[in-house]
Amino acid sequence: MPLDHLLRVVWGWRWRLVLALVLLWTPLAALVWSWPRAFVADSIIAPAESTSMAASALVAPSPIAVPRLFDNRPGGNFSVYLAALRSAEAAADLAEHTPIIAALTERRAEGNMGVLRGWLGLRIQADMDDVRGLLERRLSITQAANSLTWTIALTWHDRDLALAMLRRLHIFAEAKVRADLAGMTEGRIASLRTAAAAERDQFQRNALFELLAQQQRAALIVMADGAIAVRQVQAAAVELRASVPNRPLLLVLLLFGCTALCGMAAITWALLRPPAPPPPAWLMAAPTRQRENARTE
Repeated sequence: MPLDHLLRVVWGWRWRLVLALVLLWTPLAALVWSWPRAFVADSIIAPAESTSMAASALVAPSPIAVPRLFDNRPGGNFSVYLAALRSAEAAADLAEHTPIIAALTERRAEGNMGVLRGWLGLRIQADMDDVRGLLERRLSITQAANSLTWTIALTWHDRDLALAMLRRLHIFAEAKVRADLAGMTEGRIASLRTAAAAERDQFQRNALFELLAQQQRAALIVMADGAIAVRQVQAAAVELRASVPNRPLLLVLLLFGCTALCGMAAITWALLRPPAPPPPAWLMAAPTRQRENARTE
């Protein structure tokens, strides 16, 4: 079929296509508009190792061991902090200090999906795997393009619970890093004390006491420093109005998708439909007879 003929056929169906677009887009738009919205709680952080006054720099035995200040890749204590945010221990801490298990159970039981789960005999009570799945899906960690700051955002349908969970995750991850460093220094101090008590050589004992002093200094800094892994540029906060999902954007994208679908369906039908049968011979011969009679007269 020539392109001009195809376009004429589709243009002749324009009002049918508009009606089909309205009938297709309206129920889908109503479905999108009825989706429950969620609040976004976010916090802006920076690695504590990005400053020379960080605990990791103060406990370094020599300037060579000081971390690089302009390396934007997560490393050191900051990488441990980021990994701890989605760990199984973080999920267990959330379940212990926030009502997230009850909230997940309530959401699984409500609505048509809750009725369907009950009818099929599926599990409704939430567990730790559900909390870990929530952290995997709803917790986002994004690095700024032109700075060393990172944004941590958590999306949930309850505004107060979203803020409480984000605050609790920060407390847990920071405590995790501090506990690891404190345990490491305590183990080294105990080992050095035992070795120094058993050592008879005066020079070896002096070397052990120097190492012991370094570890005691590190333990003191870890106990005194308030920010071991991260510095909070912006404390955890939550928006006043729910913004997820973005309904206007979804409706516009849905309109474009439905328009493309209707247009492709019309073009496909125009190409696949059988060609129109030719007019009968007597109808084609009638204009010829009229022209011959006009010449005769």
